[in-house]
Amino acid sequence: MSVPYIIEDATRSDLERIVEIYNETIAGRVVTADLEPVTVASREPWFHEHSPNHRPLWVMKSGETIIAWLSFQSFYGRPAYNATAEISIYISGEYRGCGIGSLFLDKAITASPELSINTLLGFVFAHNEPSLALLRKKGFEQWAYLPKVANLDGIERDLVILGRRIDA
Repeated sequence: MSVPYIIEDATRSDLERIVEIYNETIAGRVVTADLEPVTVASREPWFHEHSPNHRPLWVMKSGETIIAWLSFQSFYGRPAYNATAEISIYISGEYRGCGIGSLFLDKAITASPELSINTLLGFVFAHNEPSLALLRKKGFEQWAYLPKVANLDGIERDLVILGRRIDA
């Protein structure tokens, strides 16, 4: 990637830009199941579910500008699943296709043992070929296929769940 960058833990002051990047993806109906833009206020509880030592929320900056973010989310909310996390990556439109997803995934995979994570999951629409290709490139395999579980503007969409075990 030719863009100089740093990856760091998100702070509350980053939330507005995180929401902007997320909202950029809604209209395309490829990345998220939200149908309307979200607000910073509505994302406050989600932001506070993250912590650097358990379920990080990272931002990638080029200079002072946040160009992408990655979050780890708890899976299914029960203690037996504490070693499993869902990851989500959102990249600002002008930086897509620059290798940011690969950089973030490499960091997530490397950091997983210190976060006590041994399984990573990705939930991806079946028509989101770029995300599916990225996860597969990084060793994720299809673990589930849920046909027609989402309705995006009257079009039923399938969801693919990809997983990867992490070797400690």
